Amino acid sequence: MVVHPAAIDLPHALVEWVTMLIVTREGDRRCKLRPSQRAMVALVYLREHTTLAKIAAGFGISESTAHAYISAVVDLLAARAPGLLRTLREHDPDFALLDGTLAECDRVGDGRADYSHKHRRHGVADLAYQGAGPWLTTGIKRRPLQELTPTEKTRNRALAATRAPVERGVARLKSWQIFRRSRCSPNRMTSIAKAVLTLELQR
Repeated sequence: MVVHPAAIDLPHALVEWVTMLIVTREGDRRCKLRPSQRAMVALVYLREHTTLAKIAAGFGISESTAHAYISAVVDLLAARAPGLLRTLREHDPDFALLDGTLAECDRVGDGRADYSHKHRRHGVADLAYQGAGPWLTTGIKRRPLQELTPTEKTRNRALAATRAPVERGVARLKSWQIFRRSRCSPNRMTSIAKAVLTLELQR
């Protein structure tokens, strides 16, 4: 059975917006599925992380065609994601908040670079801001056999409170099931993350 827009927890207006992006980009190009159906193929994959086999069966297409539709829509959305430099220029903030998370994958991309020792599995690894430089302020870790001073504990609490909105943002992104044990290479996750960010900004 073909998935209807009401079957996923996304606004119908978002489905229509993605459909218009496809129409604007591709014009009158003939495809097996209408632009609205291609939009749904990609959104079901990203939101519910439905397998290609199930999507293909539901829409009456081959798995390779489903994969091609998803890749095309993901790339279209990813190209519209705002970059960090542009965002900083537009908003001119006094500081920026960062948070990291593991987007787990079931395949290996670049070997060690894609392995998280913290989570003990492959994915787009959360490196705990290693190598970010001295401009980044992070919480103070307890040293071996030493407790944090009252000042250090206060600083950590202040940082934790400040980071709360970012953590909520990451949690919202991870409501897209594609970030949970994704069946794709870690090398593809950057485009997927940009695509989901574009969708979230449009909601």
